[in-house]
Amino acid sequence: VLPAAKEPQCIPWKENACCSVSTSQELHKDNSLLYNFNWEHCGKMEPACKRHFIQDNCLYECSPNLGPWIQQVNQSWRKERFLDVPLCKEDCESWWEDCRTSYTCKRNWQQGWNWTSGSNKCPAKAVCRTFESYFPTPAAMCEGLWSHSYKVSQYSRGSGRCIQMWFDPAQGNPNEEVARFYALAMNAGAVCCETGPLLLSLALMLTLLLLG
Repeated sequence: VLPAAKEPQCIPWKENACCSVSTSQELHKDNSLLYNFNWEHCGKMEPACKRHFIQDNCLYECSPNLGPWIQQVNQSWRKERFLDVPLCKEDCESWWEDCRTSYTCKRNWQQGWNWTSGSNKCPAKAVCRTFESYFPTPAAMCEGLWSHSYKVSQYSRGSGRCIQMWFDPAQGNPNEEVARFYALAMNAGAVCCETGPLLLSLALMLTLLLLG
């Protein structure tokens, strides 16, 4: 575990972080050297909206609790990604609410940008519209923005069944329990799937013996 982040929005992970202090500092910059990604590709983004994107990056870079959702990928710029992380519904709803009047030109921010300048620009013929125009519902934004890195959960914050983007570190990290729950559930599912054909074969053999 690297030294924990000390920048304001990455503080929830200060006791156990997968990111360095320098990484957390970069996450708070408008023109971060980490991604060269410009949130304000369609003009000024509302500060309340930008806070959610910074928090999203803090979760992505710093959280040690996203292991159950890591998938291997074969892409030039990365070898693994998160898929369908169950984001608490309130976190998605407040993200969408705070961003609905800011502007963007794309539904999927993970691909299709013009990078010829070194940072992301809207592709040709793309039109800048409000977030609400491109994302009519909270789920459309949270799930579509990063190619389904998140899946909006029906569970609420504090349920132990969804990942919280925001939490008070003084009360502990609620995502630890969530990660344990899903890791156990996924392992149980894998064991079930692996033993299923074996049990079926044994049942068929027993039936044949009885019939014989």
